[in-house]
Formats: sequence, C-alpha cells, structure tokens
Amino acid sequence: MVLARVARALMILAAILVSLSIVGIDITVLGVFGGALGVGLGFGLQKIASNYVSGFIILLDRSLRLGDMIGVAGSQGTVTQIRTRYTVVRGLDGIETLIPNEKLITDVVQNHSSYLTRGNAKIAVQVSYRSDVERAMQLLVEPTVGVERMLQDPAPAALLASFGADGINLELSFWIEDAAKGTGGVKSQVNRNVWRLFSDHGIEIPYAQREIRILNNTSFLLRFGSKYRAPRERRRTGRVSVGSEDQSADLSGKCTPVPAVDFFAIR
Repeated sequence: MVLARVARALMILAAILVSLSIVGIDITVLGVFGGALGVGLGFGLQKIASNYVSGFIILLDRSLRLGDMIGVAGSQGTVTQIRTRYTVVRGLDGIETLIPNEKLITDVVQNHSSYLTRGNAKIAVQVSYRSDVERAMQLLVEPTVGVERMLQDPAPAALLASFGADGINLELSFWIEDAAKGTGGVKSQVNRNVWRLFSDHGIEIPYAQREIRILNNTSFLLRFGSKYRAPRERRRTGRVSVGSEDQSADLSGKCTPVPAVDFFAIR
C-alpha cells in the first residue's frame, strides 16, 4: 500500500512536468525554486521519514509483536497494530495511543510480555520504634498466603529497609503470576491483610509527630502566648529549661516572666 502511494505521487509529479513542457514553460527556470522547495520539504519530512524507517526496522527485527504488553513514553498497554509510521497501544483503560515508531527505536521500551510471565512487586510499611521489629517482620510475610496470583516460590521476603524519622521502614517483596495483567489489585489485598494483622497483634503503624522545643528562655511565650491560646480541654503545662533552672509555663498564655528570648527550634 505504501509503494502504491509513492508510485501515484511520482506519476502525478511526472504529469505536471510534462504538462508544463507542453504549454511552453521552461522547467529549468523552476530549478532554483525546486531546490529551495526540496530543502524545505527535506527538513519538514525528516521526522516522517524517520518514523517510516523505524517502522521497517521494527517489522524486520520483530522486536515487538502484536499482543505484547509494553511501556514507553509514559504509556502502558497492549500492542494492537504495528504500522510503518506508528504503533497502536491500547491501555488498561481501553484508550488507544498512537506512538510514533521513532519513539520505539530511540526511547527505552519495557516489554512485560517476555517468556517469564511472573513479576516482582514490593510494598513498604512503617512500624513504630516501640514495636517488636522481629515480630513485625515475621507477621509481614503472613498476609501473602492465600492471595490470588501470589507465588510462594520464590517465597515472599520481609526486609528492614531503613530507619525513618517517625519509624522503622520495612519492605515486603513478593512475586506475582501473570504480572502483565496488573499488580495493583494484588498489592491492595496484601496491604489490607497487613493492616488487619498488625492491628490484631498490636504492631503500631506510626504517624508523623513533631516536638517544638524553646531554647534558652521563654519570653516568646510572654509575647505570643495569648495569640496561641489552646482550648480548655487541651491546655497543657510544659517545662522550659532556662540556664540551670526549670520553670513551669502554662501554654494557654500564662507563664513566668523571664529575659528576652534568643531563639527557638523545631524538630
């Protein structure tokens, strides 16, 4: 079909040149304009030519096939058509995207339809520093039992990833059968199982907490305490260190007079 279109365009061009010669127009005069036009068309058709050449390369080396699940240029889906200029990828939401073949040659393409149908997935969970970490890591593997498409060989593994500001970061790694069908549903089921299991065994999942500590002296409270008056049911009394002595300060706005404040820090 492509060769037929090219042949038709050449025939039309030849007919135009013959017609100009018949009516007495010297076509050599148009040589300068033809050269400029050719340069302009060359720059304009550069991308199109690149896409066509890339399409022929894809068809010849068969690096992509119909039905492959790929990810490229922020799009992920199944290859439904491979044309000489573009490739049609149907996403998981049913929307089809036309991807220029040049993208498939120059960009990194992830093919999820290899001979290995399984895929690795990970979920992260944070536990409190007051929790039993060893017990939490043992419990973290149990939520994978009985989950659909979850593989037990290789077995799921719980890892201590890092120490965070609010808790200890744990990570659960596991393998899923037919990963090309998606991993979101499996991850969601595992997260729900983790939540229920940790709640039943008293493993605390922390939330962010910050402590405000006023350094040196407390005239900051004298100056701004009335503006930040707490509700009666939530008033608290804090201890503020001034030099070597401790003084009580009511955070609702009443405090002991002290010298001017130097600075305060938040951690």
